[in-house]
Amino acid sequence: MDNVNDDEPLIRLERWTGPWPDDDKDANFKHDVALHAPLDPLRTLRGLSDSVDIPIGALVRYVLTRYATGGSSGLLEIGPSMVRRLWDPIEAAEAVADADDKDAARLAAYHQVRQMISWLKAPLDNPEYYDFDD
Repeated sequence: MDNVNDDEPLIRLERWTGPWPDDDKDANFKHDVALHAPLDPLRTLRGLSDSVDIPIGALVRYVLTRYATGGSSGLLEIGPSMVRRLWDPIEAAEAVADADDKDAARLAAYHQVRQMISWLKAPLDNPEYYDFDD
């Protein structure tokens, strides 16, 4: 028999497909949620549960907490100062009032952020940068 704990939340998995207004600031996220609505996440989790002998509820909790804390993990990996440095050109571009100038500022911000990320990923593409065995 499963351990039953009245303190544990019960969640109903709902399929949601909208609607949302065209100008919704979260439209991209809502669209993604709607795209995943037809899928059954429990199909995969049932197989994993059977395979590794872990209760499906424990796996659901694990998946949700891993996803929900992903932003925090990412912040720890990249660091607060780098997040701010990456955000600065975006914030400056969004502060431009004129529409034509804003488009140019956004493009310039994209190029600046692209260069910063290129610099960050250079050791991933070229591990010899940190090869001190020479």
